[in-house]
Amino acid sequence: MHTLLKKWPLMIAAALALTLPLALAACSGQEATPAAAPPPGVTVIALKPAAVTLSDDLPGRVAALRTADIRPQVGGIVLRRLFQQGAEVKAGQPLFQLNPAPLKAEFDSAAASLQHAQATLARTTRQAERLQPLIEADAISRQSFDDAVSERDLAAASVAQARATLERRRLDVAFATVQAPISGRIGSELVTEGALVGQLDATPMARIQQTDQVYVDVRQPAAMIASIHALGTRAADGVDATILDADGKPYAAKARILFSDISVDAGTGDATLRILVDNADRALLPGMFVRARIARGATSNELMAPQQAVQRGPDGEALAWTLDKNHKASLRKIEVGPVINHQYVIRAGLKDGDILVVEGQERLQDGVQAAPHRWQSAAPKTAQR
Repeated sequence: MHTLLKKWPLMIAAALALTLPLALAACSGQEATPAAAPPPGVTVIALKPAAVTLSDDLPGRVAALRTADIRPQVGGIVLRRLFQQGAEVKAGQPLFQLNPAPLKAEFDSAAASLQHAQATLARTTRQAERLQPLIEADAISRQSFDDAVSERDLAAASVAQARATLERRRLDVAFATVQAPISGRIGSELVTEGALVGQLDATPMARIQQTDQVYVDVRQPAAMIASIHALGTRAADGVDATILDADGKPYAAKARILFSDISVDAGTGDATLRILVDNADRALLPGMFVRARIARGATSNELMAPQQAVQRGPDGEALAWTLDKNHKASLRKIEVGPVINHQYVIRAGLKDGDILVVEGQERLQDGVQAAPHRWQSAAPKTAQR
């Protein structure tokens, strides 16, 4: 026991030697401060007014500039098809050959009738000429002379009628070759060789559509027609339009609004707009559904914000983050208008010169200082609904 008491101070000293460094280390850890986090990086733009033209994207359907159903002007049996299906044809080009034999026989009969009428006219004319001196000498009655003159006049009328009939039969022989009435692209044949065709047939022989230019018919609310008319009065060449394909990409062809319908659909309140489109490459085919971008307002200066810069609150209100001159963030309520190529028109809440955060909003809080970087966009300013 006495020995243990003597060793006790030594044991206490050893324990203190072991615990003192740990205590000092703990005190040193409490006094150290963590390194400050870097400011969040965001992309920003400086708002400034830009020229924009508000427009509507409306569905429309393509129609051929001209369409002609090929029908025979005389009846007959189809002997040959004279065109390649789906090819371009010219006005006056032969398309079908009908059997001309019956028509030529009728032509020959009409020619013989004309000869008969001419012979009758010659005989009655000579008869009237022979009676002329006799009536002057009172050798015959006036009635006999008048009858002879009437016979001559009737023979002259018969000659004119026979000549007209012969001309009609000549046309019928020519119509045995069915020709293209317009230039354009012809579709498939709807009758084959050996078919009997006539003028009253319900089914045409073929169909030609002129598609170097086409119409696009779109329907627009009647309330918007006045703005289009206003633009048209200021434009010397009328109001231009842009035709979009299924992917929203514009066709390079020139398009111009021709007119709006003179009446409004009582059920929908819409009026029809007709647009003339150049279609030299035949990219637009009759019956296709496309979209037409039509201006509905004059060009004006508007503040524009990329769509990704605008967020929505719990109540659906539009929100946007901005930075002040010290790069401190603040959240604002704004009002937005139509979308212009993935950018909103700003109606209220922002002004010229404001620094708008486009990307990186999820790392921001009110009053937090950010590290801004410039955001680039080269989207054209054309608005659509």
